[in-house]
Amino acid sequence: MTRDGDGVADDVDDRLRTRWAGVIRFSLTRWWKQAARTTTGRIASTIAAVALTIALLLVVTGVALALADGGVMSADDADARITAAESTTISSVDGVEGPRLGATNERAATIRSHDGVDHASPVLVETVRLETAEGDARSVRLAGIVPDDESRTVAGLPTTALEPGDPHYANGTYNGSRTGEIVISSTVATHLDASTGDELNVSVGWTDAGGRSMTVVGVAEGGTGGTSAPVALVHLSDLQSIAGADDGELADRVLVWGDREAAQSAAADAYPDAAVQIAGSTDPSSLFDDGLAFATSVIALLVGVTICASFVATTMGMTVDEDRRTLAVLESVGFPTSGRLAVVVVSTGITTLVGSFVGIGLGLLGVIGINAFAKATVAPGAVAHFHPVFIPYAIAVALLSGLVAVPYPLAVAARTTVLDEVGR
Repeated sequence: MTRDGDGVADDVDDRLRTRWAGVIRFSLTRWWKQAARTTTGRIASTIAAVALTIALLLVVTGVALALADGGVMSADDADARITAAESTTISSVDGVEGPRLGATNERAATIRSHDGVDHASPVLVETVRLETAEGDARSVRLAGIVPDDESRTVAGLPTTALEPGDPHYANGTYNGSRTGEIVISSTVATHLDASTGDELNVSVGWTDAGGRSMTVVGVAEGGTGGTSAPVALVHLSDLQSIAGADDGELADRVLVWGDREAAQSAAADAYPDAAVQIAGSTDPSSLFDDGLAFATSVIALLVGVTICASFVATTMGMTVDEDRRTLAVLESVGFPTSGRLAVVVVSTGITTLVGSFVGIGLGLLGVIGINAFAKATVAPGAVAHFHPVFIPYAIAVALLSGLVAVPYPLAVAARTTVLDEVGR
């Protein structure tokens, strides 16, 4: 009885699958014996190099993600944050300022009226020049907010010293009384030799050459919940008027405090087309929205792949060179060239894969360590983030490095023949 063509093809496919499954099992067993007995030092050093490279990549990417997430100016204790999506940008200078939200004063008031929401405040951030009566000056990042009776943290500074409310807004007329209050960080106070009660002149470039006088009502001391960055807080409408953002009630984001589900719901109702971020979460896609953060992460990726691939290629090439006799034996017992090369590919791949797993753990510990050090010294919040997407990212980078590195050990293996090894 004869078989039809489909039956013959199935038999061939079965034999191929069985053969390659055997090659993979042999490769894994051989790699384990090398790692545990024969070439332990070289395999371990390769894994360590991959791990350290991956760990460094994750730490740098984590710092870049924190930078894209706003850095010190986003150090707050809010339960939800609303930011403008690119498609809904309302910017007074398109392409110069980042995405901004409009009608923030009015919509924040609507959010505050929702059940479960304790408070909501727009936050406008501008770079301003602070100058003392003696002529000492410093450029700082100034955040305009709407404080309430509770103690909040915005831009790493406590809001307690500011008068609750925003009287200058006056229901959108911007003709109410100005409080003239400003809270400064300890860094600003040290540089300007300023303290509570001092007068500071605040100006924002071309919008107000003469500036506006404000009184220091609080200095956030480093190490007591404040920040060591050069930042300051004022009432929102005061800064909107100075910066020319009162037309359209512009702000960079809206912070919401209260029950997280209620805050998220109220935020989505007020700004259905904006991005809503819940406290404790990070969005890796924000890397693509920040030029500096994206460039930093890309450079880290390129450097990481280059270093990792170079080291893997060198060490695995040396390992294959020392293992020529085994490859010659495989050829003598009938292993085809493709099978012998597959052994090298699998060994390289498993080495980089194990290194990536170790690197992920080291990267997580590195992020935790950096945040702990920064919190104890200069930053009020996290300066690096670790996101679950970093895990497949690290594995993919390690495997890419192995793919870039594998041609060299393959070339060494391909030049190995039985006759050469017999003559050695």
